[in-house]
Amino acid sequence: MRGDRLRRLLEEVAAGRVEPAAAFERIAWLPVEEVGADAADPPVPFARIDHHRAARNGYPEVVFCQGKTPEQVVEICRRLAERGDGFLATRADEAVRAALAAAFPDAAVSVPGRIVHLPPAEPIDVPTRGPILVVSAGTSDLPVAEEAAWTARAFGNPVERLYDVGVAAIHRLLRESEALRRAAVLIVVAGMEGALPSVVGGLVSAPVIAVPTSVGYGASFGGLAALLAMLNSCAAGVVVVNIDNGFGAACAATRINRLVPAPAKQP
Repeated sequence: MRGDRLRRLLEEVAAGRVEPAAAFERIAWLPVEEVGADAADPPVPFARIDHHRAARNGYPEVVFCQGKTPEQVVEICRRLAERGDGFLATRADEAVRAALAAAFPDAAVSVPGRIVHLPPAEPIDVPTRGPILVVSAGTSDLPVAEEAAWTARAFGNPVERLYDVGVAAIHRLLRESEALRRAAVLIVVAGMEGALPSVVGGLVSAPVIAVPTSVGYGASFGGLAALLAMLNSCAAGVVVVNIDNGFGAACAATRINRLVPAPAKQP
């Protein structure tokens, strides 16, 4: 349950519109919901859903599909959807995407981002500082960039994209100065030598989150070269997430973007 919905429920109890017993019934399942124990022998659940995460962190538990069967993913997502919060499923391969699309016809599917998203029954409405701009060095970085963009959008952020603007032809980036200045937070995705976040970090004052990708030739060592280059960025203040972790970058960007200044106190 999201924090705003829990707050409204408590306000309804305080106003006498909802009986305490009814409110208790609605939140009694919240802490953890075990999934799959009834179908297992011995009865060991294959998942324990953290329904309180939205109240603590501001966004619900996300389903990481890699390593799970399509049936397991569908069942976990069904339990989340039943509560009205929808779901976000990441790293969903073709079989999982097909199973989720069949089970949830209203869900949106990103093939490049390997994401399936069912929006919540009530749209997320949280104040943000402005748009999150997802920047990619090359088209080959698109899967990680789209994972970041879809995740950030699912968490209620306005999202803009700026793709294929790597340092091999730097003028492609420089001509987009308006988009760079407009962004409240930037997620910069790059493989190869990973130079793009340093360049962007030297052009903007907004927070820059760098995402190294495993794109590159042999000496890129599966993204390690880009990771080390970003960690050693000469642009002060660039922060770095793990290789190919577009999801993690979007989570960090969301937390930053929700740090809206409090309204000034009236004298």
